[in-house]
Amino acid sequence: MSDTRPERVHETVTIHLWSEDAIVLMDWLSQADLNSVPADHCAVKQALTDLASRLEEVVPYDYPLTAERLAKARHEVSKDLGW
Repeated sequence: MSDTRPERVHETVTIHLWSEDAIVLMDWLSQADLNSVPADHCAVKQALTDLASRLEEVVPYDYPLTAERLAKARHEVSKDLGW
C-alpha cells in the first residue's frame, strides 16, 4: 500500500532586517538559554532556534564575529533609543 498523502509544503516569509539588528539578535540568540525564555508553547523555542540558524546563514559579517564588530552593531542599534 503506497502513501498517497500530499507532501507538506512549508510557506516562507521574507523579512528585511538591518544587518546591525541581525548581528545583535544572532549574538543574543546564540547565548540565550531558551529554556528560560517565557513562552506559552514549546513551538516558540523551536521558532527561535530556527531564527538563530537562519540568521547565522544570512548575516553579512566576517566569521568569526569579533567583539569589536558586535560592539559596533550594538552601538548603532542603541544610539538613538532615547530610553
